[in-house]
Amino acid sequence: MQLLSKPYTTSLILPKHMAPLRYYTDILLPFILLLISGVVFLRRRNGLPINWPFLGMTPEILLNIHHIHNFATDFLKLSNGTFLLKGPKFANIDMLFTSDPANIHYILSKNFQNYPKGPDFRRIFDILGNGIFNSDHELWELHRKTTTMSLFKHPNFHTILETTIKNKINKGLLPVLDHYHVTDLQEIFQRFTFDAICVLLLDYDPESLSVDLPFVPCEKAFTDAEEALLLRHFLPEKVWKLQKRFGFGKEKKLSEAWKAFDEFIYMCLSQKEKEDEESAGLLTSLKSGFSGQIGTSCDSKQFLRDVILNLMLAGRDTTSTTLSWFFYLLAQNPSVENKIRKEIQNKTGGRNWKTLTIKDFEGLIYLHGGLCEALRLYPPVALEHKAPTKADVLPTGHVVDKETRIILSFYSMGRMEGLWGDDCMEFKPERWFSKGVNGIGIKHEPSYKFPAFHAGPRTCLGKEMGMVQMKMVAAAIVCNYRVELVEGHMVCPSDSIILQMKYGLKVRVVPITTINQGG
Repeated sequence: MQLLSKPYTTSLILPKHMAPLRYYTDILLPFILLLISGVVFLRRRNGLPINWPFLGMTPEILLNIHHIHNFATDFLKLSNGTFLLKGPKFANIDMLFTSDPANIHYILSKNFQNYPKGPDFRRIFDILGNGIFNSDHELWELHRKTTTMSLFKHPNFHTILETTIKNKINKGLLPVLDHYHVTDLQEIFQRFTFDAICVLLLDYDPESLSVDLPFVPCEKAFTDAEEALLLRHFLPEKVWKLQKRFGFGKEKKLSEAWKAFDEFIYMCLSQKEKEDEESAGLLTSLKSGFSGQIGTSCDSKQFLRDVILNLMLAGRDTTSTTLSWFFYLLAQNPSVENKIRKEIQNKTGGRNWKTLTIKDFEGLIYLHGGLCEALRLYPPVALEHKAPTKADVLPTGHVVDKETRIILSFYSMGRMEGLWGDDCMEFKPERWFSKGVNGIGIKHEPSYKFPAFHAGPRTCLGKEMGMVQMKMVAAAIVCNYRVELVEGHMVCPSDSIILQMKYGLKVRVVPITTINQGG
């Protein structure tokens, strides 16, 4: 056995004919270690992700995928609001993240025509078919016009909306909360909004929000689908398509969700075909609006399925997610909860909260401010995916071409001190108050600063509907219960395209009557 001539050395024991390799090992290994140490030191010093040779920033993306929104916020704060996240050289998944209002305004409004959804978006969101969220140009314009005229400008829309929400509160929400004093409030809201949108669009109540909390596959499928769709943004297309083909990982869940959506929607449509069209409510108006306008190349029944699924996604998840974060924030700020309760009591003049109309809810300034704060800090659609059709230069000076994938981080925008002040992480409904000659009113922020309902031509059509529904639900709960967080329960954003809570919202609901009686 050959003995080392020194007590310790970093040299490898190699045969004489491999001496050159030993030489390079002695020289290169310390150099490589020094280089890696230097890179890690720089990473720790400036806080930005390391751009590794060949792999890009993929290792850090994978390490932080479980809290991707906060990860993005951290590096955007350190890079003046815009940062190029580099993927592997072979994958072509570089992403330009931005939370800069000038870029947001430019992409969503000023140069809107150059930033459609595009084929890449359609491939990722293939489950949405030819619905409004996947559409561009003429088809998108058809969706906007027809949906607006058929639903939101329907002469009975507000009456149907108010009746639907009140019925679901009285027959679903309140009985369930009375029965379960400790519950997952996020699940309750998801069931509520799912039932409500089904009644509005399909004139069918699946009654997922009832005391026995039945399992409804379509209702649960949304969460599984949304988690898979977020992961598609960060995986090479060949990887997730391989998973889809062989049915494993998140793609398996997405395929099962797709099947659940189809079975539920087609069942409802078939059921309506057997009934008198007069009983179909808003669905009849929607079908008539699109009839004869979609061309001969598209299956009309499948197209209607796409229309409904897109509207169901918007109606269920954005509203339920905002309500969840609103009550999470409210539970941490009981003084705000008390102010909202007092505001409602003053508005009703001692009458029951059930007497409030849609018009009355417009005057609830504190409630409105609280919901806007929840939307600012936890926008349900946390990011938006864009790609230019031709090369362009953003207001921040960043050059983009048609291969550039741009991620608009709405979540990060609400956490920027430069936009909202040093107290941006505080829950302050007063942030949304404006003082005028007629007293305190609601302050309106430009959509490119507060894009919770998107911005520009694609501003959410259901903004008013969503705010009305949230105010009605919030008022019903605040006037009847005090909401307390279950001690030790962890609340954090999920890994999803919709900013749900990863572990739900476990709360204790205490009836106001019990509190007033000193119980």
